[in-house]
Parts: sequence; C-alpha cells; structure tokens
Amino acid sequence: MKASEAALRAPVIVGPGRVGRSLAAALGGEGGAVDLRDRTSSLDDLAGRVVLLSVPDAAVSEVAGRIGASGEAPSLIGHTSGATTLDALRGAAADGCFSIHPLQTVPDGSTDLAGCPAAVAGSGPEALDAAVRLAEVAGMAPFEVSETDRATYHAAASIASNFLVTIEETAAELLGGIAVENPREVLEPLVRRSLDNWLERGPQALTGPIARGDEATVAAHRDALLERRSELVPFYDALADRTRQIAGNGRSAEGAPR
Repeated sequence: MKASEAALRAPVIVGPGRVGRSLAAALGGEGGAVDLRDRTSSLDDLAGRVVLLSVPDAAVSEVAGRIGASGEAPSLIGHTSGATTLDALRGAAADGCFSIHPLQTVPDGSTDLAGCPAAVAGSGPEALDAAVRLAEVAGMAPFEVSETDRATYHAAASIASNFLVTIEETAAELLGGIAVENPREVLEPLVRRSLDNWLERGPQALTGPIARGDEATVAAHRDALLERRSELVPFYDALADRTRQIAGNGRSAEGAPR
C-alpha cells in the first residue's frame, strides 16, 4: 500500500524520548500533525496509519507484536534504530516495514535534525519510498543502507560519534590529572582543527609522532601512562596500532604514481 502524503504528514510516533521528540518537532512543521505516544499507551487504533517506533532497540519487537495482536494493523510501520533489522517489525502485520535512523547525535528532545543524513531501509519499494519521503518531510537527507550492512553502518556511526567523546574525555582526564585547568577549553582548538583538517584532507591530515615515525616519543607516552594511568596502556596501544596503519596507508598513497 502506497502511503499518502497526508498519512506521512500525520504519523504516529511511539516513544517520546530524545529521538522521538526531535522527529516529532521536525515532522510537525508545514501542516504536519504528529501523534506522539508513550509505548505504554493504547496502540489498538492504528489501522491504516503510518507508525514509527522510536523505542529502545530491545523493545521494538515487543511493541510491534502488541500492535499486531490488536488486529488494527497500520499501513506501514517503521523504527528509528540504526542496528535493528526490519524483521523486528514483522509482528505488527503491517503492509510494509521501514526504518529511518538520523545520523546525528541527539542529546535531547529538541535536537535540530534539519539537513542531517538519515539511513533508510524498506521491506519493498513502496516502504522504502515512504521512508525516503518521511525523512525528507523531516528535513533530513536520506541514504539507503541494506539490511546485511546494518551492523557495519552502526559500528561506523558509533566510532565517529561515541568513540570520539571517549577519546577526548580520556585526553581531558589526563590533563586534569596533571593540574591543567579547564582541559576541555585547552583542547578545543586542537580538536576542532583536527576535525576540520580530516574533513578537508582525510588521512593526509594525520600529524604527530606516529605519522613522522618518532617511536621514541611513542615509547615515552607509554612510560608516562604506565606510571600514572596504567589501565589506559591497552587503549593507547590499540589506537597507536591503528594510527600506524593509517599513516602507512597515507604514505603509500602519497608516494603512488599519479
């Protein structure tokens, strides 16, 4: 069943968390009429509706099953999980299943999603079309990710966002441990310039002791960590090994014939 434009502009979003509320705000403009519900609310009046589950990954299958058990199947049902496959939605007995995952960090329910990429998938052409159109109505830029690539996609997103915070917080802790005041402020120019350089140059933006082959300095880093924060040595070693790979690849590419 092809979702009407009216149905896409008046979806039911189940889950008023950070992503659910941010999506509701994005879809509520230009005449939209989003029905935002808690997952404990009644879900037995969804026949013919477009439903989007914005609930924890572990709850997607359970909520979809509740909807299916009501006998009031929606025309289309989707979820906002990046890693969960569409199989988790089968219990809703809808005509089609889809997913929309905003590729954005969402720290609160008023996060602006305008212009952010969104990974979409659909159980068929019409469901995929609905996911694309719903993402576009919300002001996002959809791109398709296959079911078999979901875990890889979500791993990449987690590395880019979550691990970045982990790395920077670790650096800030080390500075705080040697009595440097306001470590986030001290590190901010370095972090921002490094990100800008990577966006512009990719792996060629890599600088520092590993990029220049200065293993003596790397050894000094390890010695300092062994003395002050020994639990961080495996963390440092793993990042150093991966940085050596990237630096080596960058040197190979730079020296390759053009």
